[in-house]
Amino acid sequence: MMLQKVFLLGLIQWAFIVSCARTANGVPETCAGIVPMKRRQHTMSIRRFGAIGDGRTLNTQAFQAAISTIRKLDNIGGTLLYIPTGIWLTGSFNLTSHMTLYLAKNAVIKASQDTGAWPVINPLPSYGRGRERPGGRYISFIHGDGLEDVVITGENGTIDGQGEVWWNMWRDGSLKYTRGNLVEIMNSRDVIISNVVLLNSPFWNIHPVYCSNVVIRRVTILAPADSPNTDGIDPDSSSNVCIEDSYVNNGDDVVAIKSGWDEYGIAYGRPSSNIIVRRVTGITSGFSGIAIGSETSGGIRDILIQHVNILNSGTGIRLKTNVGRGGIITNITISDIYMENVGTAIKFTGNTGDHPDERYNHLAVPVVRNIAVNNVVGRGIGSVGSMEGIKGSPFQNICLSNIMLQGAGQELTWKCEEVVGSSFGTITPPPCPQLESQMSSFCHSSYLRYH
Repeated sequence: MMLQKVFLLGLIQWAFIVSCARTANGVPETCAGIVPMKRRQHTMSIRRFGAIGDGRTLNTQAFQAAISTIRKLDNIGGTLLYIPTGIWLTGSFNLTSHMTLYLAKNAVIKASQDTGAWPVINPLPSYGRGRERPGGRYISFIHGDGLEDVVITGENGTIDGQGEVWWNMWRDGSLKYTRGNLVEIMNSRDVIISNVVLLNSPFWNIHPVYCSNVVIRRVTILAPADSPNTDGIDPDSSSNVCIEDSYVNNGDDVVAIKSGWDEYGIAYGRPSSNIIVRRVTGITSGFSGIAIGSETSGGIRDILIQHVNILNSGTGIRLKTNVGRGGIITNITISDIYMENVGTAIKFTGNTGDHPDERYNHLAVPVVRNIAVNNVVGRGIGSVGSMEGIKGSPFQNICLSNIMLQGAGQELTWKCEEVVGSSFGTITPPPCPQLESQMSSFCHSSYLRYH
């Protein structure tokens, strides 16, 4: 609890410092208003349904009854389900449309550790199987499918996944199906997740998949450094997503943008697009602060990432794909990044990530182009990084500008293969020759926009 308080205090201080940060080219500096936070017509407490917040009583039926009641109401104005101060133990539950799940100060919704009570649901069609195991997957702790106008918010109350039992099943090989996420919203629109703490997720923390109009802001995500696959925020085959003013300290990527896995993602064909990530601070000891991929088969395009702090992490900025993925990754701008004590600063690779099965198309080669990385400062960097594209499909129009990386005592050099691009401004250490070609129109416009 003390660790959680320290991180929350750090988030508040950091958010105040960057609150005056502006975005370029007229982009609004905040997500507020993109999806309006509605005043609900009805309010009801979880206590109305017999729930007891003593941390011992199982309240699954109370949560299910409350949401069933909300679903049956005249929801023109929607309903707020109020979770008072207390520890509310429950199994997984499904949200409904036109509702706000509101956690009061010091309210904790705590996941039951009875794994047998978590239903198994179908795999995502763009993955074809569970991400970890063949077949289905355990449902997420808080789940929603086919919804509209859904809000999870409050006074920095906590959603605690109690993930250690799941992590141990993964470690000892006893896991039968892919672990559930902490919060997953599918096939939905107009979603807000804000002002909550997510703690100890079994798997990925926040997973909007096949969604549009999603705002995630002022969230704190915490999990031990050795907790497996506890990604922070993973927008997946989703559009019009804004992630901002958040703090993540976890056991995998801080933010990872995805769009489906090999032949299943290609067939489903839904890209991730129009995504903003800004004013996020992240710590992840062995993984990436910002990741594109490795599941990229539906395509990833029109992404803006800026004003991000990456501390004490494995990799700063990571793009990862593979032969068999297919998909087009294009029009990505990453700007104003600060790194400290990071193993590898920037790493783009076309030969990473596993496959769901042996039926993937060996001719499905991803296309990577128009990636701009501007205004990066790094201190205590172990390795500057690499740009390694795919033979026969090199990464095109990779643009670097004003990047200053300081190592921990050793010489830093770039490694480049199958990549073509431009570099301008101050690049320290100097870029490799493959990144000194004539500036493309994309690189030029990116440079003008952020300088």
